Amino acid sequence: MAYELDDRLVVGVASSALFDLTESDAYFREHGEMAYREYQDANLDVPLDKGVAFPFIQRLVRLNDLRADDPLVEVIVLSRNDPDTGLRVMRSVKHHGLDSTRAIFTQGKAPYEYIGALDMSLFLSANRADVDAAIEAGFPAGHVMPSTAEYDESDPTLRVAFDFDGVLADDSSERKYKSDGLDDYMVHEDANRDRPLEPGLLKPLLADLNRIQQIEESRRAEDPDYSPRLRIALVTARNAPAHERAVHSLREWGVRVNDAFFLGGIEKARVLRVMQPHIFFDDQDLHLTGALDDVVGVHIPYGVANEGSV
Repeated sequence: MAYELDDRLVVGVASSALFDLTESDAYFREHGEMAYREYQDANLDVPLDKGVAFPFIQRLVRLNDLRADDPLVEVIVLSRNDPDTGLRVMRSVKHHGLDSTRAIFTQGKAPYEYIGALDMSLFLSANRADVDAAIEAGFPAGHVMPSTAEYDESDPTLRVAFDFDGVLADDSSERKYKSDGLDDYMVHEDANRDRPLEPGLLKPLLADLNRIQQIEESRRAEDPDYSPRLRIALVTARNAPAHERAVHSLREWGVRVNDAFFLGGIEKARVLRVMQPHIFFDDQDLHLTGALDDVVGVHIPYGVANEGSV
């Protein structure tokens, strides 16, 4: 019987996001492909250090213990390595105790084309060009930005935070703001507060996370001592009255968040430093850069906010 992906949260993660490939990439650039092959073979049993996205991925796959006989989460490694040089990546996965056994290696070629075929709700990469190409093709992809954030290994919780416009929702409201200014935007959003926006690239990811939360709620109903581990927040520059349209959109889509921060221009980093999400998705990198000492930031280079960006 085939291994089905329909009832799972499937995440694709590039080796560049999962592990620290600084040394390997430098060696490749300096010495070329053949020497790189020999270097990786010689270091096959030297584990790669954890990368920026590792804490998020690690905590995500740990949620599989909620349905151990039928995993809720499937993490698939996507790599530009070929199968030979990719051996070190998979041995590093095993060394670090990460429950991930599936991988795609596409020698020198961007692997994003397989996102749709494998029903992925998210593709994470440290390669901006790959992310741009994936989003251009309509896939849910994010650029993992360099971060020095450190997390308490003894803390079992997984905290995920989303921006709204251009991330969970499409960018139509953001286009209104860009073209007509703040005052007209606020009037427009208030007048359309009961009209849901079209879902954005990461709305399916939120829906998949909500399914896991529902299972956690069932577990807590059976066992009052069980403490849910997954918590989701909305962190947006919207404020009243524009906040109502965001709330109504989430409700209409059938998804929810635990916490919502309607900041109206207050620097998001102020909240993120306290929350310390293991991952925060935003369509504008300027909202991420101020918090990268404390959180893992993922830029979703989608929509009008990124038109003309590199």
